[in-house]
Amino acid sequence: MHDDLNWAIGGEAGDGIDSTGKVFAQALSRAGRHVFTSKDFASRIRGGYTAYKVRTSVDKVQSVVDRLDVLIALTERTVEENLDELHEGSVIIYDGERTEFSDFEVPEGMVGLDIPLKSLAEDAGGALMRNVVALGAVCEVAEFPIENLDESLQKRFGSKGEKIVENNKEAARLGAEYVEEHYADDVADLNYELETTDNDYVLLNGDEAIGMGAIAAGCKFYSGYPITPATDVMTYLKGRIEQFGGHVVQAEDELSAINMALGAARAGARAMTATSGPGIDLMSETFGLVATSETPLVIADVMRSGPSTGMPTKQEQGDLNMLLYGGHGEIPRFVVAPTTVADCFHKTVEAFNLAEKYQTPVYIASDLSLAVTEQTFAPEEFDMDAVEIDRGKVVDEENISKWQNEKDQFKPHAVTADGISPRAFPGTEGGVHMSTGLEHDELGRRTEDTEERIDQVDKRNRKVDTAREQEDWSPVEYGDEDADTLVISWGSNEGALVEALDFLKEDGVDVRVLSVPYIFPRPDLSEAVESAETTIVVECNATGQFADVIEKDVLERVDRINKYNGVRFKADELANDIKEVIA
Repeated sequence: MHDDLNWAIGGEAGDGIDSTGKVFAQALSRAGRHVFTSKDFASRIRGGYTAYKVRTSVDKVQSVVDRLDVLIALTERTVEENLDELHEGSVIIYDGERTEFSDFEVPEGMVGLDIPLKSLAEDAGGALMRNVVALGAVCEVAEFPIENLDESLQKRFGSKGEKIVENNKEAARLGAEYVEEHYADDVADLNYELETTDNDYVLLNGDEAIGMGAIAAGCKFYSGYPITPATDVMTYLKGRIEQFGGHVVQAEDELSAINMALGAARAGARAMTATSGPGIDLMSETFGLVATSETPLVIADVMRSGPSTGMPTKQEQGDLNMLLYGGHGEIPRFVVAPTTVADCFHKTVEAFNLAEKYQTPVYIASDLSLAVTEQTFAPEEFDMDAVEIDRGKVVDEENISKWQNEKDQFKPHAVTADGISPRAFPGTEGGVHMSTGLEHDELGRRTEDTEERIDQVDKRNRKVDTAREQEDWSPVEYGDEDADTLVISWGSNEGALVEALDFLKEDGVDVRVLSVPYIFPRPDLSEAVESAETTIVVECNATGQFADVIEKDVLERVDRINKYNGVRFKADELANDIKEVIA
């Protein structure tokens, strides 16, 4: 037996795949098991193949792998889509009473459990519960106490009434009893057993972690337009941020969303918006206004496959160049890239602090893999009491006089040695001022004076130099620091790389990994690259956008592992790719 179990349910979009997967993931989490999920779904409401996969273990899991142990197949296509991951001894649960399974043959070496899911669900109160019947069957197969499902079913269906909850519990038990009655010997030979523990875990995805980080950071205003895969940031905040004095506004489009957020930030509120690649394109003009008016603003880009509308429900890290260089003119900005679901929380808090300390826009470069992945963490990972809030160089009535000219006019764009000007919230006595998207002088009034233009451009750019000196931009390091092979990644690839190290170690391959969460400003990796015999940059895009950045920084060529088929890296797959490059 493997130390972990890989489970999946697959079928057509609209068949309740997502809710079923969440119920099982929550049950595993509440039973004290670690969980790591992944989704494969079509860009439409109904129809098209979709799947929800769960990897679970008593030990921490950080990636998906090319192995599937138990599959609930609601359609025959589900088996075909996952055939490469199924192995000898894999369990396939299906409903042979369905027409499309009339001629279905279980692949050789695998265990097929033909269970009348719909009929049993009807016995429990309704055909809609067929997926829950299948979950009950899985509990029996994996020797997972079915009582662990009860709390998850209560949470999922409690709002619909106690009778619905009880019907679902009955449906699960009918599924388990059917397996026990008809397949007891087959199940016994499998030797599956999902151990439970007393550990208490939090289960959340990257979008939810960004939303939670925003609340912890003191965000008081969020405006956004629904777009896959960023919508869940807004969904999470709605109904929660209001409890802390904040507001969520669903704008009519992305242009309105960023302009609303800009207005809230100018009014003194910590504000943010979130979108995906097409929305970033639309926001780019206002992005320049945010920067030149020196307004603190956080913008989350939850990347997906592009260009244009691309593949909205597929993984890619293709927006990097847009985040680094997008917008007309030269715009100082920061780009932070969370490397894990938990890091989405921490980097969001950091993004708000950076935005206000340096009065500049900050991009959070997340992606679909982080957005939809649900992962377990210890509650103390999200210690709200440990969150520090830095609002930057804010001035009040007591100290505003030193930032006024001889006419007692406030200078919101005062030229300073560190590039950071004073900031006065609306209502501050003596702090009346204006800002414009036109080039301006220290008072914020438009100007075409050549010397003032140079002073303001240099001042805004100095903020980046100051941040380089004052902040810690270090990468996160894993593996053997003395290894000849250096692997560099950014963003969501970290988990797969960390687990790939275990596969590589089994084959006697030592690797040093640097996971980079800061894209601009970013760490100087020259020394690390110079000391390595082979340097490989791993990323989910076709052209190697971060590899280009690294080569420009270190003035050396690097090897590249690029994946751009819309699917995230898997740990064992990545280990093989690294071995091939070394060879």
